[in-house]
Amino acid sequence: MQARKTCRANRWSFPERWSNARRLPGPAQTVSAEATAPGRQSTRFLLLYALAWAGGAIAYVPFLTILLPVRVTILGGAQSIEWLSYIAFSGAIAASIANILFGWLSDLSGRRRPWIVTGLVLSCLLLVTMPRVTTLPSIILLVVAWQFALNLMLGPLSAWAGDCVPDHQKGLLGGLLPVAPALGAMAGALVTLPGLAAPEERLWLVALLVAAAVLPVVVFGNPRPFPELTRARKVEPETAGRGRGAFGPVEQMWLARLLVQISEAALFAFLYLWLRSIQPGFSDNRTATLFSFVLAASIPVALLAGRWADRRERPMLPLAIGAFAVALGLVAMGISESLTGAIAGYVIFGIAGSTFLALHSAQTLRVLPRPEVRGGDLGLFNLTNTAPSLVMPWLTLGLVPVFGFTGLFLLLAGLATMASLSSRPSGAPTRSTATPTSSARRSSRTISVWARRATPTCSAGSARQPRWRSRRPASTGTFRPRSPSRGTTAGAGPTKAIPKIRGSSHRSARR
Repeated sequence: MQARKTCRANRWSFPERWSNARRLPGPAQTVSAEATAPGRQSTRFLLLYALAWAGGAIAYVPFLTILLPVRVTILGGAQSIEWLSYIAFSGAIAASIANILFGWLSDLSGRRRPWIVTGLVLSCLLLVTMPRVTTLPSIILLVVAWQFALNLMLGPLSAWAGDCVPDHQKGLLGGLLPVAPALGAMAGALVTLPGLAAPEERLWLVALLVAAAVLPVVVFGNPRPFPELTRARKVEPETAGRGRGAFGPVEQMWLARLLVQISEAALFAFLYLWLRSIQPGFSDNRTATLFSFVLAASIPVALLAGRWADRRERPMLPLAIGAFAVALGLVAMGISESLTGAIAGYVIFGIAGSTFLALHSAQTLRVLPRPEVRGGDLGLFNLTNTAPSLVMPWLTLGLVPVFGFTGLFLLLAGLATMASLSSRPSGAPTRSTATPTSSARRSSRTISVWARRATPTCSAGSARQPRWRSRRPASTGTFRPRSPSRGTTAGAGPTKAIPKIRGSSHRSARR
C-alpha cells in the first residue's frame, strides 16, 4: 500500500515531464528509432555474389586475351592483327548493345536469376564451339553471338546487386569485386599450363570454371529481400537537378568512370610494349607477373577503402582519392627514365585504378534514380567499359609516334585528374532515404540506453527515484513551490534545507 502511494506521488507534473522530455528521450522515441534500424544483407550472399562476378571475368579474360588470339594467329597467319581488330571491334559493339538490352528486359520481367542461368548456359555452349569455325566471318559471327549470351548473364547479374545490397553495405560489396579480375588472370594462367589440357580442351575447362563460379549464388545465395531498394525513389523537386556544374551526380559518375577506363584500356593493350621500350629484354613472363601482382594487391586496398566508406558514410571520397592516385601513377610513369621508377609508377596506377573501378561499380547502384529500370541504366554505364577499347587504339597511334609514351601518359593523367574532380564529395554524405545510416544505428542504441534509465520503477521495498527527477512530498501528493526564503515552503513551517542534487537543476524535499 505504501509502495502504491509512493508510485502515485512520484508521477511527474506537466512542467517536469516537459523539461525532462526535452533532455532525455522517452520510450516512444525508442520504438521509432528501433523500428528504423536497417537490415543487412547476409555475408554468404555477398561472398557468393563476388564469386559469380569473378565468374564473368573468368569467362572473357582468358578467352579474349590468350585463347582467341592464339586461335586467330593459327588461322590468319600474317593477317592475324587485322582479324583481331575486326573481331574486337564487332565484339565491343555487340557487348554494348546486349548489356543494355538484357538489363532492360530483366527490369521488365522483375526477375534476375532466370536470365543469369540462361546466359550462363548459352555462353558456355557457344564458347566450346569456337574450335569448329575456321574462317574470319564465321569467327566474327560466333564471337558476336557469344557476347550477346555473355551479357545476357552479366547485365541482370550486375542489376541483382542493386536489388539486394543496401546502401550501407555498398562499400563492402565494392571491396569484394576486385577479386574478379584477379581470378580471371589466375584462370588464364591455369588453363594455359603446359600439359594440363589440349588447345581444344582449354575452352571446356574455362566453361567449367565459369559454371562453378556463377551457379552457387543462383542456387545457394538466397538473398534477404529489400523491397525499398526496388521501389521508385521520391526525388525532391529542389534537389532533382542539383549537381556540381552542368551535370547531375549520375552523369558525373558516368564521366569519371569513362575517363579512368580510357587509361586502363591503354595500359591493358600496350603495357608490354611500353615496358620493352624502357628495357628491351623485358620478358612477357615478367609482364604477366607484374600484372597479376597489381590485381592481387588491389583486393585488400579496395576492401579496406570500401569498409571505411561504409563506416564514415563517405562513399565518394575513396573514388576521388583513387582517381587522383591514378593520375599520380601516370605522371610517374611518364617522367620515369628507369625501369624501377616505371614499375613503381605502374603499381600505383594499377592498384588505384582497380580500387576505383571496383568501388565505382558498387557506388553507381547508390546514385541511380530509378530502381525499376536499374538494369537498363547499368547497361548505359557499361558503355564506359566498351567504348574506350574502340577509341584507345586510334588515340595511341596518333600520339605515341609523335610524343612517345610520355605524351600519352601525361594526357591520360589529365583525364584522370578530371575524373577525380568529377568524383569529389559534394559536402554531406550521400545517404538513401530508404536505409538509415550508421549514425542512426548508433543513435537508436543510445536512445535505448537512456530510455531504460528513464523508465520509472516501483517496488515495495524502496521508494527511491532517479537523481535527475524532481521529487514531491509523498504525504500530500501536490506540488508546493518554495518560498524565497531558503528552507521554507509556501503555507508550511520551517523544514530542513533542501539539498542541491548533483547533476540536476531540480531540488528534492526530504521527509
